[in-house]
Amino acid sequence: MTSPTTDVAREHARLADPFTAVVDRLPADGWERPSPCEGWTARDVLAHVTTSQRQFLAEHGFDAATDQPLDIDDPGRTAVDARAAWHAHDRRVRELLADPAVAGHEYDGVFGRTTVGRSIVAFHGFDLVVHRWDIATAAGLDERLSDDELDLLERSADGFGEHLYDDGVCKPALTVPEGVDRQARVLARLGRRTPAA
Repeated sequence: MTSPTTDVAREHARLADPFTAVVDRLPADGWERPSPCEGWTARDVLAHVTTSQRQFLAEHGFDAATDQPLDIDDPGRTAVDARAAWHAHDRRVRELLADPAVAGHEYDGVFGRTTVGRSIVAFHGFDLVVHRWDIATAAGLDERLSDDELDLLERSADGFGEHLYDDGVCKPALTVPEGVDRQARVLARLGRRTPAA
């Protein structure tokens, strides 16, 4: 029988591993290309993911800093080795989630009582999936999301409700032609257009 901490670590890894695979596939010149997130390059998207996870953990008393920071607010981030910075950050987050005191730490969230581990999987897991697609798309890679990942995006969008389209979350939903695949429909709901749509 697995513990809640083991479950959280496994669920997080299931989302983080494909994200890491995209980071590792990106060509060196891909990091400065514009992403589907208006005004952000692929590097900016990656910096957003690392910054938001690190800040969330810090708010609850857990230090996820590494010796290779990649911060969205750092004007010098273009000089940072994005791949190395992500690997360092990912290792640190996994170390923290393996600790029951971190993963099981309870707090009152926007949607009620929850834990740090559950929030990393649910809220930050949403980011790992959708921003994986953003980073891949910036570099011209065709990234396919699994049915489970599309389920997660739809559940998250349902949970966010009207806040899905708050400033800094998602752009308004786009209309897509009939007959496009599920990935195109889900991403359109999140304000993103795929080549198929």
